[in-house]
Amino acid sequence: MTEKKDPNRSLSAGGSPGSMIDSFLDEAKRLAPLEGGAPRARLVFALDATMSRQPTWDLACRVQGEMFAAAGKAGGLLVQLVYFRGFDECRSSRWVADPRALTNLMTTITCRGGQTQIGRVLRHIRGTASQTPLKAFIYVGDAIEEPIDHLCSLAGELGLLGVKAFMFHEGQDPDAARAFQEIARLTGGAYARFDASAPQALTELLRAAAAYAAGGTEGLTHLAPQSEQARRLLTAMTRREP
Repeated sequence: MTEKKDPNRSLSAGGSPGSMIDSFLDEAKRLAPLEGGAPRARLVFALDATMSRQPTWDLACRVQGEMFAAAGKAGGLLVQLVYFRGFDECRSSRWVADPRALTNLMTTITCRGGQTQIGRVLRHIRGTASQTPLKAFIYVGDAIEEPIDHLCSLAGELGLLGVKAFMFHEGQDPDAARAFQEIARLTGGAYARFDASAPQALTELLRAAAAYAAGGTEGLTHLAPQSEQARRLLTAMTRREP
């Protein structure tokens, strides 16, 4: 998977030495471990960026800052954006600790027609989790155009690595619903449906997933009294198999 270059990633060649140093120090400070040496929690934020997704992409741009706000109460969060679109295009961003940096990156990306590439997303997450601690990832999409059994095999591997999937489904596609629910089940994560015409639902879902990524079940439990969606995700994650 290639990485999306963006203006926030590298220092501007035309900037003054002072501004370049200030930018570098600011970036280093935001990505540094927390006081006491504890590393920041990490969360992969994966989105379907095919053509039908533009309205939801714009919505995600507006509300993604809530992830950082919720996670900040549990010590902060590093977020990596992963998306696919067009023909065989699947990219990942650098890790960011500032919602403004993620917003700036997302607003440079437009949705393009193409088929889903959920398998590539899951393989990327598997590779990331094998190299650095990763508790969870978020996936936002509305469809599936890949063999479900293959995706479930990858989801099972992620479950063994301890990475939980928060699968957020827009729309009513029954095939996507079944696949997303199974991926969530195999990883020990959670599935939820939302409607892009009601942005508050997605806002709460992103906050809840970020709270888990930063603080585990305790972080999600802490948020639950304030959020119906957090309570639903917590219930889904703790429900016992029959």
